[in-house]
Amino acid sequence: MNLAFTVLQIVAPVFILAGVGFAWVKAGFEYRVDFVTRLAMTLSVPCLIFTALMKTSIDPQALAALSLAAVAAYAALTVAAAVLVKLAGLDFRSYLAPLIFGNTGNIGLPLALFAFGETGLSYAVVVFAVMAIWSFTFGIWVVSGGGSVTRALREPLLWATVLGGLFLWQGWHTPRWVTNTLELTGQMAIPLMLITLGVAVARLHPGRLVQAMGLSLVKVALCVGVAWIFGRAFGLDDTAFAVLVVQIATPVAVTSYLLAEKYGADSGAVAGLVVASTLASVIYLPLILAAVL
Repeated sequence: MNLAFTVLQIVAPVFILAGVGFAWVKAGFEYRVDFVTRLAMTLSVPCLIFTALMKTSIDPQALAALSLAAVAAYAALTVAAAVLVKLAGLDFRSYLAPLIFGNTGNIGLPLALFAFGETGLSYAVVVFAVMAIWSFTFGIWVVSGGGSVTRALREPLLWATVLGGLFLWQGWHTPRWVTNTLELTGQMAIPLMLITLGVAVARLHPGRLVQAMGLSLVKVALCVGVAWIFGRAFGLDDTAFAVLVVQIATPVAVTSYLLAEKYGADSGAVAGLVVASTLASVIYLPLILAAVL
């Protein structure tokens, strides 16, 4: 009973804030998703990542081990998802990226913070950064049917991760007034991303929901299995292991839908995956948290 109450306390703020965004749109109020997403991804999230890494007291070797585990897990998950898409006869451009990339930003970061505190957040931003780099390179290449894989080099969150890691490694710190400014800016990220998630889900027009729910359940099984194997293989400590499993198991990201819409993939099918996996996560994320806490 105590464990169930603890899990509820962790997941409730995530889904309540997403519900605020959902209700906001249904009430007819304006919400510019493109502007808010750009604000979060180019300003507040990079500040959050940089300050979380700079201020962490975690051994850099532990962060390095988590980084390697995340890279290995996403590589294995990419292969597994590609095999699944091929066997199921699905369109690679539409289905491969959503089956690989979870909502490690909107959902994963706040869950890690609420479940494991600042230490969990520091671990979570590492997994988020690995996912984002792979998404901005391989993910866009798949959805667009080819093209440049260097977009990640233009993303502020990549350089925030590099700088944060450098400051952590060298033991450097920005002046207090700079740190306060960066922290204040970074604090916007989590509520903004959660509310935006709810707004985006409210505006989606999902298709093939039965198929989407089935694929969502297969995705979470693959993700948990892969993360569990590589988390143990790399000897991660309990918190890092839990964060890796939760982050990789997060539901399909709304950005997968936005990319499908932009590059002419089957956006209706991807919208179905976003909605189905997000709804399923209301049940399976508490179960995963209960297993790793």
